[in-house]
Amino acid sequence: MKLTLTASVAALALATAAASAAELRLSHQWSTGDVRHKVAQMIADDVAAADVDLDIRIFPSASLFKAREQYQPLSRGQLDMTVLPLSYAGGVQPAYNLTLMPGLVKNHDHAARLNESPFMEAIEEKMAEDDVMVLVHGYLAGGFAGKDACITSPDDMPGKQTRAAGKAFEQMLAGAGASIASMASSEIYNAMQTGVLDAANTSSSSFVSYRIYEQVACYTPAGDYALWFMYQPLLVNKSTFEGLSEEQQAALTEAAAKAEAFYLEEAKKQDGESRQVFADAGVEIADMTEEEFNAWRALAQETSYKAFVDETPGGQDLLDLALAVE
Repeated sequence: MKLTLTASVAALALATAAASAAELRLSHQWSTGDVRHKVAQMIADDVAAADVDLDIRIFPSASLFKAREQYQPLSRGQLDMTVLPLSYAGGVQPAYNLTLMPGLVKNHDHAARLNESPFMEAIEEKMAEDDVMVLVHGYLAGGFAGKDACITSPDDMPGKQTRAAGKAFEQMLAGAGASIASMASSEIYNAMQTGVLDAANTSSSSFVSYRIYEQVACYTPAGDYALWFMYQPLLVNKSTFEGLSEEQQAALTEAAAKAEAFYLEEAKKQDGESRQVFADAGVEIADMTEEEFNAWRALAQETSYKAFVDETPGGQDLLDLALAVE
């Protein structure tokens, strides 16, 4: 009888422990070799090592939800965590379109300052309305490539057929006199090869992974100045996070801080690596100057920024908050 009772107590203890262990589902669109997956994996590994009865199960490569359909399930509690470009949810919260806006971010250190600013606080207030909160802030950068000539200033764009990364960039480049050809970054190579495109704008990692260096004469990488920065945070459902124990919340928060530092360094590294890959392929490298950056921003004020303010309730206040960060 004593043995049976002891066994029953042990079984009950195991069942209780199993019941107290939580599993969070984290979905994203990226491959397992991508930096955004590595950020997610770092958090999962560190939380597991903290031994707080919390497991994070990652679903990469859009295996759980489609690439642009992560935010709504997250907001509704059907998904616990995701890594995504926040501008994908611009249809839900128009304010998010400001996180993919030309000339708003100068470089990675400037992006880090934006993440700690009243501007980001205002964006996070919008997220809270949707029961979403940020665990890891992160921006990735990009540049320009020209098939026959360098693209560093608005004066380089008239008459060129170009691909831009995002609606706001299309508005600005059209304002510079370019013709816009909308397409996925995966289609840039063939469009360059067949003469459909004269220039393209996309992320540093996409320029490399799609081998655009085989089709262009000049590359303008992200450096001290860059136009293309896209906010791509790791998000968690707010109610889910608040429902965790204090120990579990602390483990997630500590893991996120470590992952955010890694994300920033890796983002910088991707820009440097893309520069080297293009240079090794014999492509001319052209850096954007501060004067050229300011010329682009002035053009954006007349085009992309104006459209954002016109279309977004409270848009001018949000834009002013962003532009106030030096």
